[in-house]
Amino acid sequence: MQDYSALQQAIGIEIKNEALLQLAFVHKSYVNEQHGQNIEHNERLEFLGDAVLELVTTEYLYKNYPKKQEGELTNWRSALVKGNHLAQVARELELGKYLSLSRGEEHSGGRDKPHILANALEALIGAIFLDRGYRVTHNFIHSLILTNLAEIIEKGLHIDSKSLFQEMAQGRLGKTPHYTLVSEIGPDHNKIFTMGAYIGEKCIAEGKGASKQKAEDTAAREAIKVMGWDS
Repeated sequence: MQDYSALQQAIGIEIKNEALLQLAFVHKSYVNEQHGQNIEHNERLEFLGDAVLELVTTEYLYKNYPKKQEGELTNWRSALVKGNHLAQVARELELGKYLSLSRGEEHSGGRDKPHILANALEALIGAIFLDRGYRVTHNFIHSLILTNLAEIIEKGLHIDSKSLFQEMAQGRLGKTPHYTLVSEIGPDHNKIFTMGAYIGEKCIAEGKGASKQKAEDTAAREAIKVMGWDS
């Protein structure tokens, strides 16, 4: 079994059930490669961790920002729990080195793919919740995820890129952007979509993501840069 002592020291939490900790890092691609073996992957833990993360984040924002309206709190929450932010936290914890991946995923750089890292962090949250309960999980999320809110607000990372790009395009050019699928690659469990952000017939920028929505958001963010509207 993998040695998780360095990770447990880094997060300041002892996971008593190490089988849960191991499960948090088993990617679906690894299970698909182990033919005939009864091995579980981390998607159920990820599902649980995602729900706990959203609850803790919502509670924190509700209690600490009583004068903020629902719309702004929703944007802040989305920025805190979105994949890129979670992947950043996962890299800081070096979660990638604990992942069990298929050979193909390993060779394609899976240990540093944002969506795989983000999912592993959510699965880790699920494991902590099952092993140590709500309070310990609450403290973990506060200390490693919610502390980045000030930086997110300062850099404008809470602003929805698609909405911002549409507002700018309509205000400056009188046109509404639209998005078109450029390509999709990879197996069903690990698709990568490329979407183009268009104004009229012109493709301004492209973006990649694990879903069409995420790819569109990336494309919009890049389009804002290409148009010079980010200054």
